[in-house]
Amino acid sequence: RSGKNLAYDVFAGGGLFLSCLTEITGLCSLQTKFLTSKGNLSRHDDLKEMLDSNKDSLKLEAMKRIVAMIARGKNASDLFPAVVKNVACKNIEVKKLVYVYLVRYAEEQQDLALLSISTFQRGLKDPNQLIRASALRVLSSIRVTIIVPIMMLAIKEAASDMSPYVRKTAAHAIPKLYSLDPEQKDQLIEVIEKLLADKTTLVAGSVVMAFEEVCPERIDLIHKNYRKLCNLLIDVEEWGQVVIINMLTRYARTQFLNPNINESLLEEGGGADKTFYGSDEDEDEDEEEKEKKPYVMDPDHRLLLRNTKPLRQMCKFQVVMAVAQLYFHLAPKAEVGVIAKALVRLLRSHSEVQYVVLQNVATMTIKRRGMFEPYLKSFYIRSTDPTQIKILKLEVLTNLANETNISTILREFQTYIKSMDKDFVAATIQAIGRCATNIGEVRDTCLNGLVQLLSNRDELVVAESVVVIKKLLQMQPEKHSDIIKHMAKLTDNIQVPMARASILWLIGEYCEHVPKIAPDVLRKMAKSFTNEEDIVKLQILNLAAKLYLTNSKQTKLLTQYVLNLAKYDQNYDIRDRARFIRQLIVPTEKSGALSKYAKKLFLALKPAPVLESPFKDRDHFQLGSLSHLLNAKAGGYQELPDWPESAPDPSVRNVEIFSLKVPEWTKCSSREKRKEKKVEKPFYSDSEGESGPTESADSESDSASGSESGSEGSGSASESEESGGVSVFVSEQSSEEEDRKHERKMKQQKSDSESESDEEEESESESSQSESDDSESEAENSEEKLLSKAAESKPPSKPAKRETTKEKKEMSLLDLDDFEPAPSPQVTPVNNLFSNSLVTDLEGLSLSEAVLLPATITPSSALKSYELLHRITGEGLSVEYCFSRQPFSPDANMVAVQMQFTNSSASDTKSLHMEDVKLQSGMRVKEFPEIELLPAGETATAVMGIDFCDSTQAANFQLCTHTRKFFVSIQPPVGELMRPVFLTENEFKKEQGQLMGMNEITEKLTLDAKCRNEHAIVQRVTTAANLSRVPCGSDKECRFAGRTVTSGSLVLVTVATREEGAAQLTINCEKMVIGTMLVKDILLALTQ
Repeated sequence: RSGKNLAYDVFAGGGLFLSCLTEITGLCSLQTKFLTSKGNLSRHDDLKEMLDSNKDSLKLEAMKRIVAMIARGKNASDLFPAVVKNVACKNIEVKKLVYVYLVRYAEEQQDLALLSISTFQRGLKDPNQLIRASALRVLSSIRVTIIVPIMMLAIKEAASDMSPYVRKTAAHAIPKLYSLDPEQKDQLIEVIEKLLADKTTLVAGSVVMAFEEVCPERIDLIHKNYRKLCNLLIDVEEWGQVVIINMLTRYARTQFLNPNINESLLEEGGGADKTFYGSDEDEDEDEEEKEKKPYVMDPDHRLLLRNTKPLRQMCKFQVVMAVAQLYFHLAPKAEVGVIAKALVRLLRSHSEVQYVVLQNVATMTIKRRGMFEPYLKSFYIRSTDPTQIKILKLEVLTNLANETNISTILREFQTYIKSMDKDFVAATIQAIGRCATNIGEVRDTCLNGLVQLLSNRDELVVAESVVVIKKLLQMQPEKHSDIIKHMAKLTDNIQVPMARASILWLIGEYCEHVPKIAPDVLRKMAKSFTNEEDIVKLQILNLAAKLYLTNSKQTKLLTQYVLNLAKYDQNYDIRDRARFIRQLIVPTEKSGALSKYAKKLFLALKPAPVLESPFKDRDHFQLGSLSHLLNAKAGGYQELPDWPESAPDPSVRNVEIFSLKVPEWTKCSSREKRKEKKVEKPFYSDSEGESGPTESADSESDSASGSESGSEGSGSASESEESGGVSVFVSEQSSEEEDRKHERKMKQQKSDSESESDEEEESESESSQSESDDSESEAENSEEKLLSKAAESKPPSKPAKRETTKEKKEMSLLDLDDFEPAPSPQVTPVNNLFSNSLVTDLEGLSLSEAVLLPATITPSSALKSYELLHRITGEGLSVEYCFSRQPFSPDANMVAVQMQFTNSSASDTKSLHMEDVKLQSGMRVKEFPEIELLPAGETATAVMGIDFCDSTQAANFQLCTHTRKFFVSIQPPVGELMRPVFLTENEFKKEQGQLMGMNEITEKLTLDAKCRNEHAIVQRVTTAANLSRVPCGSDKECRFAGRTVTSGSLVLVTVATREEGAAQLTINCEKMVIGTMLVKDILLALTQ
């Protein structure tokens, strides 16, 4: 069987084996005496006598010694007949050890094992679960086709066993039987399907392993079990987690849409406009239809991402690596960054782990460079690192290099060049060359540094520098003729063939820049031609040919001399090259028409070489796989499927509820939620808590479409929300249940003393719960109500929860549901009262900056804050920012960004200011005034303006203090790129009529249960986008209007409500990209 399956089988049986070894430890000294005795025969005879004894104590003693021999790597196969007779022993301790022995030697002694087949079959009926499992393990280890029917029957019976340990062993036996007789595949698939429905965590990993070995193409078996596997994942043992995560990665690539599909559309720029004006073909129209439709993540896709996220904290690096590859291949671009910190943590492990992790990080940094930039120092090289680790870290540093950090990285490289490890020094010089190629600003600096290395005493350093300089000079040869002259002088000293060949190629290629030196170099090379390496001889021939074509007066005789030497060379390549060149450059009567084009052939302009990372194309292999490590397809590797163009039917994963009992796997979701609530990371994406499904597969309605509210989770999920956010994993379910009972009693006592308003909240949430489940049967409705009542018996604890979470910077939707929606005064009432002319008049007032700043510094609490700099990263300095939605007085085309600086350190922070602003073309920034002093424990506020040029591209800059510089970026939601505008109903209709066709996007949706009145719709839309309300005569429509801040393009939004929560969202916008992104944001706001 495969090594992978063997390792898993050994792991599964390890518990029994280790328990035996514990008893045997005390016998090691006695075993040594046996092993050193004279003659193996007498020793084994003694053991055979003990095994044939009638006393169980002697048999047990003998078996312990035999298992000790096996543990020490000694051969005990000749004892097989004596041991196998004791398989029928009534003493359970002896029987356990006999089975341990038989599992080891059953494959080697198949004929003898077959004699005891009836005893193994009786063992399958033993009341002890360990004996039943051991008997099945031995039976599946006998590799004889004649007992295949017996094995199949045993596996089927074990799959229905009451003990999960026996069912797990049955799952391990499936791949063994399949490798023995592949014709049994259909029957084995039936067993796998049965075991996949198992609800215990002990079986889950083993059966998925069997699925991967036997029938990985049958993804239809996973549909009904997908949500269960996601929820069980956190409680499965580590090896099972790795297998399940890898399988679910491939499953998700076939069942869900690419979450970054909109990103790729936006990167194409104005592709939609070009299509509209450039072609009338039907195919182009189909592409436009695709671009119109915004991406909404499938709730099952979100469930997988959410349930694997806590596994980043696991100790076992294989699990962390599996989660990292899942996020890289499946997560939206904005959320991939959460795995960076976990991978950096693994770099503290031993060198083998570092090697695997760095291989994967090097691949990730090519496509997702930004996620590792904050951890640049973690990839600095230590002198104690092995060479292969140094080279991989060097690769990562080179991939992370950009205009901001290149000076720091080049300083590091200068230190590395002094290393004694020559291979590492050569790799560093190549890395400098790649940095110079990728970042034009430092090309001259790198070139000058490499030229200085030419005077190094180490020949290898000089040779590698020459090779890299040659590649760099090809980009701008006319500017660097001095360097070419300097390198020509090195031909006397450098002996490394590749370096000499590179110098000769450079002189020949750019001989017009060094017309006096080139002939002399050829003269010296002609002298030593016979002693040179083959690669150097070929370049001497090329140099002679090029000089003959450009300067034949001085070099004609030299060229003929070199060609004559080459004509009789031992290497046939050199002889062929000499004949070819002679016929080409020296025209004779026999030479053909090709000699006319000799100059074009030899002196043609060569393109500069592209220095690329060796990891550039490795991402088509699944990260963490052996194929990725080797960069070649390994045996048994399963290709990572491409994303589907259209989403498959999500209803195939729906499971009907038949019992009222809450499944045990919902408990794991509460743990996972508790962990997420406790550990808040600054780079977690806000969307993570917004589009998730319910935690339990059974509590999810069949019509779920991503619009479930956070309050519709399972009972255990609601308990976990109110339990104080404990992040410790409880290993025993019994203690967890006792805690829950205690909490339930305490909270019911509190609920008796609560006011009527809390009871009204309960009734409202109950009604919304029942409305969302109208499509279910009546029996399911009654079950859901009972579950929801059980989950909602604790609302009185919510006020306390609010106080504890008041300081949290980022909240998921579950947190926001705890708050009653409060009217936001800053969103519509202020701006709606003013006409356009009045707003511009107010903006034109000459107020001093000191008077204006307080007005812009006091946004309502409803404005969302974002973290710019975490206090740990900022060494005590934390910075948050929000979009104040107030006009920015210095420039009306800029978005006002309010920043709050908090100094949590013990020392004062001085000279807070911005530097090194990096913007996309067209964007502008108005920096905030420098904050000269921020005392310890104090907070300061400043306002800056950014012209995002109507795009969601990030504004990158360095936030500087008197001692440190921090690289930060501000990326706006699309709703903050506009300002409200007042329109009458007639003006709205008129403008809407002019923005039809390509400028109109329409989406149907089902409103959230809490968002089915006019006030809630207005509040959610204006929170998602900075728009103003437009008067409307109809009760069934809400209209909003605004203009983009930079270009003033009109944005019109209409929400038309219908019966039973159905609604239609229409957006008319001159800019299609803005409209597409805005549809996505408003859809999320109205459906969550």
